[in-house]
Amino acid sequence: MTPDPQADGLAAELAELAAAVAREAAELLLTRCGQAAVVQTKSSPTDVVTEMDRAAEALIRDRLSVARPGDAVLGEEGGQTGAGRVRWIVDPLDGTVNYLYGLPDWAVSIAAEEAGEVVAGAVCVPLRRSLFTAARGSGAWLESGWRPGPRQRLACTSGVDLAAALVATGFSYAAGQRARQGAVAAAVLPRVRDIRRSGSAAADLCSVAAGQVDAYYEQGLQYWDLAAGGLIAREAGATTGGLHGQAAGTDMTIAAADGLFSALHDLLAEQNAGGRSSAQA
Repeated sequence: MTPDPQADGLAAELAELAAAVAREAAELLLTRCGQAAVVQTKSSPTDVVTEMDRAAEALIRDRLSVARPGDAVLGEEGGQTGAGRVRWIVDPLDGTVNYLYGLPDWAVSIAAEEAGEVVAGAVCVPLRRSLFTAARGSGAWLESGWRPGPRQRLACTSGVDLAAALVATGFSYAAGQRARQGAVAAAVLPRVRDIRRSGSAAADLCSVAAGQVDAYYEQGLQYWDLAAGGLIAREAGATTGGLHGQAAGTDMTIAAADGLFSALHDLLAEQNAGGRSSAQA
């Protein structure tokens, strides 16, 4: 299908706005990293919301409503508001527990759908000095200082066998589900180079895009966890999906170059790794 030049222009515009707003939210979050107060728990006592999750989402919603007042917004903390052909998908603080402890792997993730398709996204990982962006059909990009400046085009690793693959994953905060995920990870570990667990799904998907890991899988992601990072991974050449031809989502999310995607998919399918679980903070 030939890309629609007007649609691609809209995607670029949305990606630019997502990047600008993600930067601003990251600046706000940096003021309280390692110091924020917990105000709520979600799926378990260890799955937390801080005051800054809410403050960052409020800022993002405000900036988007000013720039594009007719758009809808789906946010992790505030749910769905508005209606329109364009919908923003917002995770104001992916990796809340990392943020609470002052660890570096937390991110602001903002994606935009146009007519139900994710066409633009930005993921800012400020303590890694990284701003990842993508617009449909225009590739994935990294600004290493995460402030405006020169960009590096990203490409996922390719031609990596499963046995040589560095694989990222994550875990639920629900104890029973964590036990099952741990068993799956124990089965995966002997079959790959090694496993990494950063604590931020958005950052992990961007790490696939940047070739910093070869593959990623996780059960239990919500849409806001993967919308922006998934687009960035795909625009860098990765395949994203779930098990048995399903879309990436709560049951399973896998991201890797084609051949490695298939091998990792089959290994996870052998372990019956899919199924419902609580989202990672």
